Amino acid sequence: MQTSRTIHISIRDQQLTLKEDETPIRSYPVSTSRFGIGAEEGSMKTPTGRFRVAEKIGADMPRDTVFRSRVPLGPADPLPLTEDLVMSRILWLDGLDEHNANTRDRFIYIHGTKLEDKIGSPASHGCVRMRNADIIDLFDLVEEDTPVVIEE
Repeated sequence: MQTSRTIHISIRDQQLTLKEDETPIRSYPVSTSRFGIGAEEGSMKTPTGRFRVAEKIGADMPRDTVFRSRVPLGPADPLPLTEDLVMSRILWLDGLDEHNANTRDRFIYIHGTKLEDKIGSPASHGCVRMRNADIIDLFDLVEEDTPVVIEE
């Protein structure tokens, strides 16, 4: 029998819950956008609705690897000029609703961050940030096409 895993993200609770057949099996604190909720291009807001994991990026990379444009940087590469580093693993989301269909083009991810002290409160630029150990754990528990629901 195939089990079905889904990712549920509560913006109000700043919490991500991984469910298997509707039973919670893992729960992690997250950080969604400090600019609020929305799907407008360039808004830096976290979209809501139904999504799927379109792509998993960073398997087998060392923890704390920094990515630029989804490419892992080497030790000699300069860091991107942003506080919002994408680290450790990337789950790239694809919007399944009409209002969030631009999610993939907006580069909305679930990813690790160097700002782990801000996890649990809205601080991101639209993505869903997680602690690096947590995103690695989640990454290993889900497949591409895993359904994701982001709710207020």
